[in-house]
This record gives sequence, C-alpha cells and structure tokens, in this order.
Amino acid sequence: MNGPFVIVLFRFFSHWPLWALHAVGGALGWLVVALSPTYRRHVRAHAGLAGVSVRARRQSVTQAGKLVAELPRLWMGAPVPVRMEGAAHIEAAHAAGKGILFLTPHMGCFEITARAYAERFGQAPGKGMTVLFRPARQRWLRDVVASSRARPGLDTAPTTLAGVKQLIKTLRAGGAVGLLPDQVPPEGMGVWAPFFGQPAYTMTLSARLAHTPGTVVLLAWGERLPAGGGYVVHVQPWGQEPMPVDPQEAATVINRAMEQLILQAPEQYLWGYARYKQPRGMAA
Repeated sequence: MNGPFVIVLFRFFSHWPLWALHAVGGALGWLVVALSPTYRRHVRAHAGLAGVSVRARRQSVTQAGKLVAELPRLWMGAPVPVRMEGAAHIEAAHAAGKGILFLTPHMGCFEITARAYAERFGQAPGKGMTVLFRPARQRWLRDVVASSRARPGLDTAPTTLAGVKQLIKTLRAGGAVGLLPDQVPPEGMGVWAPFFGQPAYTMTLSARLAHTPGTVVLLAWGERLPAGGGYVVHVQPWGQEPMPVDPQEAATVINRAMEQLILQAPEQYLWGYARYKQPRGMAA
C-alpha cells in the first residue's frame, strides 16, 4: 500500500471517536481470522496452551482488531481518557531515587502505558521514559511512528547495541524504561525458556536491565475499556522471586511473571502473536 495514502487514512481516522474505531477494529479482527489460516491457528493453539476459555479467546480476536484501529487516534488524534491504578509504586521508586524497568506483555493497549507514564511523571527532570522499539522496514512508516511517539518525557531506543546502552544510561540516571519481554528477539539475543509450558525464544535483555544497579522492576499493562471508554493503566510490583543472574533461569522467571499477568485478563492478550517462532537465521 502506498505510504502517503496510508498517512492520509491515518489522519482521517485520527478524528474518529474511540467507540467508532473500536467497532471497526472488532470487525477487522474477525476478518483477519477468517482470511488467515495461520493467524487463526496461532490464536487457537496459543490460547489453548494457556487454558484460556473459548469465550476469552473469541474476545481476544475482537481486542486485537481494536488494537490496530485505535492507533490513528493514539498517534495523531486528540487525547483519550486514561487513568492509572498503582501509581504509588512509581512514586515510591522515584522517592527512593531508583530507575524503573516496566515489563509489559502484548496485552491490552501497550501503546498507552508509556504515554500515560510520560504525561504524569516523565516531564519531571531526569524521570523521562525510554521505550525499546524495532524500526519498521518501510521508511515512511518509520517516520510516522517516530513523529507520533515523540512526546515530552518519552523517548525511543532502537534494538541495537547503541539502543541498549541508551536504556542502561536511562536507568542509571533514575529514569524509566519500557520493554515488551514477550517479544521474540533476534538470534543470539535470547534463550529458550518455557512460556505456558512450551519453549519460547525469550530475550535476555529484560534480566540484564533488571540487574542494573538501583533499578526497580514493575509490571504494567493498559486495559482497554468497553464502549470507547478509554484506558486504565495497571501498575503492579514485581512480586516474584529475586531475579536470577543466570540468563536461562531469569528468562523462565520473567515468562512466569508474564503468564500470571496475562491470565488476569486473557481476553486482552494478543494470542495471534507468533510467540513461539524461531528467529530468522537460526538453525533448526
């Protein structure tokens, strides 16, 4: 699809109310399921591994469509209603002079979690947030994403060595870092660890950042409310056993934490994500 045309579409849809975008997105989710046997198989198999009910699995299809449809409004439109639960955990970390590592799975509206932090806390000196992202292959899409995510108190770091150094620097300075620890990393940047009982290639960066001196680990996810009612960002303490030093053990512990978080609202997890894929270039 032509880049400039997509940008025009994004700008058009950015003026739509959330309820309308979500209505279109819900239908889009089911259209993708109908047209893509691979996606349909992923949703069924991955949700099955987690023991998710058929009802929650079906709801997740609608939620996945909403995830796509809401992007124009979030990136280019007027602010949307957002409230935060668990902000006291962030305030406590700031009061102690700690950096914060937010771990967020592909659940709900993960786009809104970093933005909510940046708007409420990130504009204080030294408290900004940096999120890791993988740049799109298309130049026009990279430009759109970069400009749309450029907010006061919110920065981005690419999935490169320079980007990792940027994240560590942010934590050491007392700022915040956001990661999607269930994102499949490139070859050589992960280990195989169980995720809902099946081996999944899991990034080691999460644990590496968690061991940065003076860092507090928090779990966060953005709940998408019904009828276009906005979002609730849930912030929870780590609450798990101490983070192991061994990369394999640490990945297992982090995956277990993500499982527990996802099962709080399985209907909002992106079960169609190719979580168990083999990284490109890795020998079978």
